[in-house]
Order: sequence, then C-alpha cells, then structure tokens
Amino acid sequence: MIVRCSAIGKLLTSPRNKSELLSETAKTYIQDYFKEKELGIAKEFWSRYTDKGLQMEDEAIEFAGQVLGWDFVVKNTERYNNEWITGEPDVITKDLLADIKCSWDGSTFPMFDTDLKNKDYVWQLQGYMFLTGMDKAELVYCLMNTPHAIVEDEVRRAHWKAGLIDEDLDLREAVQSQHDFSHIPNNLRIKRFIINRDEKAISQIIEKVEIARDYYETLKSIL
Repeated sequence: MIVRCSAIGKLLTSPRNKSELLSETAKTYIQDYFKEKELGIAKEFWSRYTDKGLQMEDEAIEFAGQVLGWDFVVKNTERYNNEWITGEPDVITKDLLADIKCSWDGSTFPMFDTDLKNKDYVWQLQGYMFLTGMDKAELVYCLMNTPHAIVEDEVRRAHWKAGLIDEDLDLREAVQSQHDFSHIPNNLRIKRFIINRDEKAISQIIEKVEIARDYYETLKSIL
C-alpha cells in the first residue's frame, strides 16, 4: 500500500477513541483503496471546484510565477515515490517546491489568513518534502477567473434555483461578477504559505502508513 500525498491527512486524523490506532476517516480511505486495488471498484470524485482547479492549473502556475517573482516555471509532470508514499508536486525546481490551489471564488480565498488552516495541505506538503528531500515547501492559493463554461453552468444553476425559465440579466450579471476578479490587484489574488520540513511529522507519516498496511491486510482476509 502506497499512500498519495493528498491523502496523508486522512490517515493522520485523530481517532475519537485514544485506544484506536486509526480514525474512521482513515479506515474509510483504506477501505476505498482496498476496493480499488483488489476489486477494481474505483471511487469517482468530481466537483465544479476541482474542475476549475484542473482547468486553470497551468494558468495559475504562470500567474503565481509572475506575481511571486519565480524564475520560469512550468507544471511538473514527474511523479515521486518512496517506500510509503507517492506524489506529484505542481512545481519543483532546484530551489522551489510548491503546490497551487485555485480558489473557487472570493469567499473561499484566504486573503487575510496568517496560517494555513487546511491541515490536509500541511500534511501533503510534508509528504512532498519527504519525497524530494526539500527543506521548504509553498502552498499558493490563486484567485483566478472562473472559466466561461463553468460560469455558464453556474448561471443555469442560479436560474434553476430561482425557478426562472427565461433569462434574468441581473441574475446573470450577479453570478458572473462572483467569478471575475480582474478588478483586484494581482498581489491580492495570491496567498502564499511557507511550510518547513518537520522530521517528526515525517516519522508520523511512516508510522501511520505501516499501521494502515496492517489494517489493509486484515481486509484481504475477506478474499
């Protein structure tokens, strides 16, 4: 069992009962992993939020590079692996390790946050540092304009919720304005969090993956 860096946070959630080694969240992740690897039952995951992130990934990397003064960078396509985890950082150079997140809209963009509140992302970055040997990683939120096709879906969704058949131009304009951030200065559309390598955290990752493997083996007894 090799755990994706994006899933490390699920494994590291604390169980309600301190006598338990794995939380219910961790067990659910391992069960889904088992069904996919042993039974060919893959869990499909899609949302309009992830769709925007995927569509805007390359543009967001370029935008972050311009605002933050990175040297020329492009999307990394190399997957890194070790005995316990696997991951594909968005950006990696000799001196830079970064992951890019495209916020859905202005309300989800952490403009004024001083700490990275999503601990799953903290664990993800620790995983990337473990894989690459880097001592520092960056999580960069970008407030990118939402692609036209997704905005059109949101316009239709808003009309359906309002029970409208004919188009309401005011409603269309209101939805479109929620997804256009061109009027905001570029430096306010980037939020960077820097996370330093934590050897204790990396040791926790190794320990938890080993425990997850033991649980995985108990699941195989049903075969």
